[in-house]
Amino acid sequence: MRDILAEPLTAAAFAPFGDVLEAAGPPDRIINQGLCGRFHDRARLDFGPDARAGLSIFKAEPRSFPYLLEMVERHPDGSQAFVPMTRDAFLVIVAPDADGTPGQPRAFLTDGTQAINLHRGTWHGVLTPLAEPGLFAVIDRIGPTANLEEHWFTEPYTILPA
Repeated sequence: MRDILAEPLTAAAFAPFGDVLEAAGPPDRIINQGLCGRFHDRARLDFGPDARAGLSIFKAEPRSFPYLLEMVERHPDGSQAFVPMTRDAFLVIVAPDADGTPGQPRAFLTDGTQAINLHRGTWHGVLTPLAEPGLFAVIDRIGPTANLEEHWFTEPYTILPA
């Protein structure tokens, strides 16, 4: 088996794959009579010309380390954002594209306050919460195409905590 260490999720490390959504640093604006900080326009949402944004609720079973990575998927027609509805960390697995198949996967561990937006066409693992209830708001493309490609690895990877 091939081992991958999960690294902390940072905006810089995750930039080739998508956006990290978090309220870090000073807000861009103060709104609502000075009682709310707005961290403005933090995700590059992309749903293509013939689709619309949809908001769904996902409830996924929690996983644990070591985590066996056998498959990744991607959505060629639109981005996909995962916003946890609890303050629990979750595992994010991504891989660069290598001529139509996934390259070397990377694993990131959120800090419990972060959400992510995967850019269109980014290879990624399935939703991987690490605690109950595994509840997420998901913003993604609703349109006429299937918008899903899967790749099964001939030899799985094992994801380990750093």
